[in-house]
Amino acid sequence: MKRHITTALRLLAFTVATTYSTLALAAEQPNVIIIVADDLGWNDVGFHGGDIDTPALDQLAAQGVVLNRFYTTPICSPTRAALMTGRDPIRLGVAYGVILPWHNNGIHPDEHFLPESFKAAGYQTAMVGKWHLGHAQMTYHPNNRGFEYFYGHLHTEVGYYPPFANQGGKDFQRNGVSIDDEGYETFLLADEVSRYIRERDRARPFFVYMPFIAPHTPLDAPQALQDKYKDINTDLAPSRAEQTDSTRRIAKLTLQGSARPMYAAVVDAMDQAIGRVLATLDEQGIADNTIVLFFSDNGGAAYSVGGADNAPLRGGKGETFEGGIRVVAVMRWPQVIKPGQVMNQIMTAMDVFPTLAEATAIEARNRRIFDGRSLWPAIAEGATQPREELVYFASETPIYGHFNLTAFNDEWKLVQEIEQGQLETTVTNYLFRIQEDPNEYNNLAQAYPEVTQELAARIHDWRALYPVSGTRSELAPPPGWRAPVDWASYPIPLARLQAEPARGMSPNRQIERILDQQHGERGRLVYDCAPKWWLAGFCLEGDRQEVTD
Repeated sequence: MKRHITTALRLLAFTVATTYSTLALAAEQPNVIIIVADDLGWNDVGFHGGDIDTPALDQLAAQGVVLNRFYTTPICSPTRAALMTGRDPIRLGVAYGVILPWHNNGIHPDEHFLPESFKAAGYQTAMVGKWHLGHAQMTYHPNNRGFEYFYGHLHTEVGYYPPFANQGGKDFQRNGVSIDDEGYETFLLADEVSRYIRERDRARPFFVYMPFIAPHTPLDAPQALQDKYKDINTDLAPSRAEQTDSTRRIAKLTLQGSARPMYAAVVDAMDQAIGRVLATLDEQGIADNTIVLFFSDNGGAAYSVGGADNAPLRGGKGETFEGGIRVVAVMRWPQVIKPGQVMNQIMTAMDVFPTLAEATAIEARNRRIFDGRSLWPAIAEGATQPREELVYFASETPIYGHFNLTAFNDEWKLVQEIEQGQLETTVTNYLFRIQEDPNEYNNLAQAYPEVTQELAARIHDWRALYPVSGTRSELAPPPGWRAPVDWASYPIPLARLQAEPARGMSPNRQIERILDQQHGERGRLVYDCAPKWWLAGFCLEGDRQEVTD
């Protein structure tokens, strides 16, 4: 009997010690919330001098660090892929266009996602909002990419009021099960994140990813907010990019009303939703030890129906001028980051994964090498981290065969507009000293032809990494394609899929490598395999694998 009592006391002591240890870990490890806007303009927040009320975002900026040179890709899915993997979307096959409803691709299951590392480190993980990284198979579903909990939409453009649908198919779910929640979409997301935080397991830190649909088109907002902005200024400065400005000219010629008032209402609502989440953190007493990172997935949709304003930056969504890729971004962690800071060093969406891993002291469990790097020393300590290596971005959206490309670092930036016709291709180059000319007024391409040629050659080689079946700008589905009635039932279950990725038409791996080499600059058949000049254009198996286990 005595032995049983002793054993029970030992078990009790062990349980108490373990619980205390777990609670201590939870207290030490910061919570993480990543909030992503969809198409927010540079000049559309208060702390950039905009005329839309954004007190919550202004609060984050005042209490944290403004990431003044934060860059994303010019369009949606590639940015989200870069965020989740820390890797260049050109390798992933999601660079030129977004994942459209009729596509059956996503991000390769071999790629390791950001929430998977946090989950392995003991975090509870949740996603609330828009996914847009694959929907045809459960291998691409958020619940199979590290998120224990998913509430939201697989697609974009589902609308702000019920029925939330894409291509006529219902698109609103919780963990793969269709739901019928009613209300304004932006506020629904805020309420769900707040509920999740209140009902969390307090013995473990949490990682929450909150990607809004706002302020993406088609725009809609509560009537009170529409009334608030009905008289907002609609005479915006030119974007100085032909694709964007031509849509504005056409809209005026056809007497279309400005999208600006409704856009402003949508942004205001999004800021209110963010404010609700911040208030929940305060209410729970955890704001000081919660990292909140906010950024837009690309530059504002400044074309006629978009309503965004990126001034004084040039261009907008879909373009690789600064207005399309340099975005509003802030990070707050009151316990660690001094308030009122501004970081002027280049940071990209690819840098988020390694940066957060270092900030939270978790192990980044990726086996493929990051293309991003940790900027935590610059954020936390003000360390200088020069960007000598080039950053590359691309977009073919919205016009098939019209490519917007860029390569840049701290010193130079080359923007290329490539018009690909059936019999000829035209290339227009814009070269900027981007530190001296951040608003891209002075094209130095003719004054520095050798720099232009060097950067153009680097872009050429970079584009050769793209999988041949990667996304393109296909604004219409294959003839006769039909959408499902309910997207929650659309992904093919894991049990009905083979265990390994399909090989394709090549009869064996040896011939696949030969065909890959023959494709040359056209792209890759072998996944994540960069051609080696010293191997006559062949690439090595696993040459991107990390050395760690």
